Amino acid sequence: MSQKLPFKVFSGTNSRYLAEKICNSLGCELGNMKIQHFADGEFGVSFEESIRGRQVFLVQSTFPNSDNLMELLLMIDAAKRASAASIIAVVPYFGWARQDRKDKPRVSIAAKLIADLLSVAGINRLITMDLHADQIQGFFNVPVDHLYASSVFGPYIASLNLENMVIATPDVGGSKRANSYAKYLGVPLVLCHKSRAKANEVESMTVIGDVEGKNVILLDDMVDTAGTITKAADLMIDKGALSVRAIASHAVMSDPATERISNSKMTEMVFTDSIPYRKECSKVHIISIADIFADAIRRVYENESISSQYIM
Repeated sequence: MSQKLPFKVFSGTNSRYLAEKICNSLGCELGNMKIQHFADGEFGVSFEESIRGRQVFLVQSTFPNSDNLMELLLMIDAAKRASAASIIAVVPYFGWARQDRKDKPRVSIAAKLIADLLSVAGINRLITMDLHADQIQGFFNVPVDHLYASSVFGPYIASLNLENMVIATPDVGGSKRANSYAKYLGVPLVLCHKSRAKANEVESMTVIGDVEGKNVILLDDMVDTAGTITKAADLMIDKGALSVRAIASHAVMSDPATERISNSKMTEMVFTDSIPYRKECSKVHIISIADIFADAIRRVYENESISSQYIM
């Protein structure tokens, strides 16, 4: 893609690794932006080149800590004040998405708050991937392009050439996603039912379906402490599964997730690079989604449909 086209891609600090891959796929240079940090922890954002009248794509996942979100908000504000023609937030991992409703009295709906913050800051469009809950798209009053990691995970699963394969989900909430994979691959679906004692702590789990003699693919949208997914994998092996491989879009991977995966009975844990995974684990395999986002950026710029990206 010509560098003379009137759009630019910029990145926050902790998503630069992905933004560089996206720019390589697009055939353009990553925009020049400076983030200055002050002694008290405050920071400021400045674009070091003109973006007047340009379509600006800002790549930043909003994973912990909250500095990543704050960087994105400041980038949006700076672009708006620099007279960008339109501002598109490219957020491969949309944080706070688990807080998408009032599940008990007197709690916040953080996902809606983040949507409001991004909108007030000045975005014209959001490009994201595998939201924890699809309805979060409705929290925005601007267009949302919701991409799916299935376009890389589906072919990867098929390439394993596993016999007696079943698709499974570690909780009932992911059944819709898992069912799409099962239909695409033409294999049975198995569910896990879990109950929690409190957040990030699974109290009990049961398997609904037959896994004996099967090669299981466990699907989830994110892995935080890895308690649920490792418990599900170990339970399925105990029930006679030949192997269990887990696949999740977002590697949140809070401690002790890496240790749990290393010590679990699963064969492999596959993530995308929506969040940087910087720890060492022989079972973790990363698949890049840079080409998916590069293609979406190109299609948005050229006013083309992105629906052809979806394989399921």
